[in-house]
Amino acid sequence: MSRIFWIRHGPTHAKTMVGWSDLPADLSDTAQLARIERHLPSKALVISSDLSRAVTTADAIAGDRHRLPHDRNLREMHFGDWELKHHSEIEDQDHARRFWENPGDIRPPGGESWNEVTARVDTAISRVLTDHPGADIIAVAHFGVILTQLQQALQLDAYQAFAHKIDNLSVTELHRAGDSWHAEHFNHHP
Repeated sequence: MSRIFWIRHGPTHAKTMVGWSDLPADLSDTAQLARIERHLPSKALVISSDLSRAVTTADAIAGDRHRLPHDRNLREMHFGDWELKHHSEIEDQDHARRFWENPGDIRPPGGESWNEVTARVDTAISRVLTDHPGADIIAVAHFGVILTQLQQALQLDAYQAFAHKIDNLSVTELHRAGDSWHAEHFNHHP
């Protein structure tokens, strides 16, 4: 059995759609970071997205654990032309509504669809689990990335997955036995 402890990076305080923009994380809640570090298995491997908000969060909770190289495939969804825009600033509101209400193959202009994000993240996780069979993994990533994996564990459709809340500096623990995933808990605050 493999366990993945997904950690959402520290907050950016942006009120817009932040995908591939490299905004820093606010890591001033050192008490929460310490609780997370203590909560996680001491022998786990640590991996993160290559965006600085995930990298610095992973560094803050890694402790003495072995750090794997950052993985670009664990980046947040690429919002393309919608990047750093508030929902109300998107010119084609019908397109935006379809994107959020029927996630799947619809993509923002110049961005990627939910299905493309899911495939990208699945590839990264499959590689980590193949390279480190049976290991506990701490993966520091982003809201959308974590939801792609929670969707599979809870056997939800994409729209149902979007209804879940994943707070900054929360832990989502998923267990894999064979080809099936199980959500031990999600959006947990140790």
